[in-house]
Order: sequence, then structure tokens, then C-alpha cells
Amino acid sequence: MLVADAPVRLHPLPKTAPVPTPPESKLDTPHLSVVIVNYRQWDNTARLTAQLRHSEALRRGLAEVIIVDNQSVVHPWRTKMRRQSGVSLRCLDRNRGFARGVNEGCRLSRGEWFLVLNPDVTVPERFLDRAIELADEIQSQDPTAGVIGFRLENPDGSAQGSVGKYPTLWRTLFGLLQPRSRRKCQPLYTPKRLQVPWLTGCCLLIRRQCLQQLGGFDPGFFLYYEDVDFCQRAWQNRWSVWYEPQLHLTHHHPLHSRQVPPHIRLMTRQSLLSYAHKHWPGWQLRTITGLIWTEAKFRQWWARRQGQTQAVPVFAQLEEVARAFWQDRAGQAFRRVWRVAHQHGRSERGKAHAHAKLLPR
Repeated sequence: MLVADAPVRLHPLPKTAPVPTPPESKLDTPHLSVVIVNYRQWDNTARLTAQLRHSEALRRGLAEVIIVDNQSVVHPWRTKMRRQSGVSLRCLDRNRGFARGVNEGCRLSRGEWFLVLNPDVTVPERFLDRAIELADEIQSQDPTAGVIGFRLENPDGSAQGSVGKYPTLWRTLFGLLQPRSRRKCQPLYTPKRLQVPWLTGCCLLIRRQCLQQLGGFDPGFFLYYEDVDFCQRAWQNRWSVWYEPQLHLTHHHPLHSRQVPPHIRLMTRQSLLSYAHKHWPGWQLRTITGLIWTEAKFRQWWARRQGQTQAVPVFAQLEEVARAFWQDRAGQAFRRVWRVAHQHGRSERGKAHAHAKLLPR
């Protein structure tokens, strides 16, 4: 997850011996580039990278790992990971959002395929090896294959939603009556490979030619819905999107399993409005814009009533975001969201530095 109200924690990293990297087996150009966008999840990013480095593909130079950090708090792992073979690290000077982070990672990579992974996932052994095999197999079956997704599981082994239908006004409103885990995407209970409308960006395998033709992820999305938009544009440009259940991984902390703090709610609403602005008829955009504006006014009133004074300015920004879309000023809405994310990140970094000063030396 790119932005979080608190760092996501999993089990400690196991102490393992360094992974050997025979220089004679290295290739000049990798076949697969893994892109991980990190924000305040250094421990999870390090854990995932350690799992990936045990893949034969990485040791042979068939794969590489690109980590893009969106201005997290300085962490010891940042220095350690710069020294790891097969791993590249790019630290941005500001939190630019998930879509721009992915685009930056893909710009720095060299593979024919890009594998976008969230830091808070656990992958099985030989994950990269199998991903390469399946990508080549699907491409031989369908030369237009541009996007591939795999089966996602919850920590208890149950299926997690990873596939969805394109959001419409009616599906969005009807989704409010469903559990949060099924509002945007649903799990697929099928052992067969099949084509789907769109796949979640938690784990997304993208062909370089497809990504370049589409110009990457739309940077107008700060967080969420960029995956839906990308897959929809892929179909519109005659690239196919495939769901492959033979390979699975565990996603530990999807958004629907956590409380949604005000700044994350602001980002998800901005992304929904950005998607509606691009793909919905004008009257549907105005309808959802009016509903979100009403929601923002109500949440401001409720936050004051509950004494949650810190949430009031965020919901005031949400009101202005809705107003900007109503007036067809999507760029201004993005800048408002970016400022809130920047202020939140600066506040969290200040807390981290203050906490570090209190630690015994």
C-alpha cells in the first residue's frame, strides 16, 4: 500500500544467508522487472525483496527488482538494500502517488514484462520463475496479451477479491449495500485461465509494449482506480487482460480489511471522480460529484460533533475536490490531494524523528 495511516506490520524477517549470485550466469537484459512502490513499509519491502531474491530467475539475471520510495522516513533498510545484487532503489523527493511511482519504476527497468507488487504481499518459492513461464505461455497462446493477474489469497488461505467489472454509477451505489471486501472487486473461484475486464494493481504483470503504448499508468490518479483505468485502456487499444489462477500469493492488508482514515478517504474519492471524469457520461459524473460533495459536508459536520478536529480540514478539502470536478478542473483536484498527502507525510516524518530522539543511545 502506498499511503497508510500506520505502518503495516508482518512477521519479522528471517535471518538467512546471503543469496549467491554467480556473475557468469548474469544476462545483459532481464526478462522481468519487478516494481515495488514503497511508502513507510521498509520492513515489508525488505521481506518481499528477500523472498524474490531466492528465485532462480533473479540469480541468473532473468529478473531484476526496482524499488521506488515515495519519500518515506529514512530507514536502515534503505542503505542495506542499495547493496543487494539485482536490486535497484530510487528515492523520490516527495510522495508523488502510486501511479507516478509505478511509472518511475518502469522507466528505470529493462524487462520485457513488468511485475507491479505491493510491499505487503508474501510470495511462494519460485514465484518469479513461474511468473516468467506463465507470461511466456499466455503470450504464445494470445499474442495480444498485455496484462496478467494472479490469484490473491487472504492470510487464512481464503480467496481475496482481485477481479472486477468496470465501475459504473449504479454499481458504485449498489456496492454501498455490499461488504467492503466485494464493493470494487471479487474473488474468482475457477481453476481455468480466462480473460477479465480488469485486475487489481496489488499484483499486476504488464507487457512492456502494452505499457509504452498506453503511456503508463495515468498520473492523474493518486491512489486507487489507476489499475481499473489502465486495464480498460488496454482493452480499448486491443490488448487482452488475463487472470491466471495457477500462481497465487498472499495479500496481507487490503484496504477493505482496515479502517479508512480521512486522508485515504480523500484519495479514494478523488480517484473515483477521476475515473468517472474519464469514462462516465457527463450526467453520471455530475451525479457522483454531487453525492461526494454532500458526503464531504456531512463528514465535516460529524467530525466537529465528535470532536475530531483534525479530520475537518481533510473533509473540507474533499468538498473542494468535488467542487473542482463539478467545474471540470481535475488537475486542481489532484493538487489538493497531493498537498494533503504531503502534509500527512511531513507530520508522520516529524513524529518518527521525535520518537527516534527518545530512544536510548
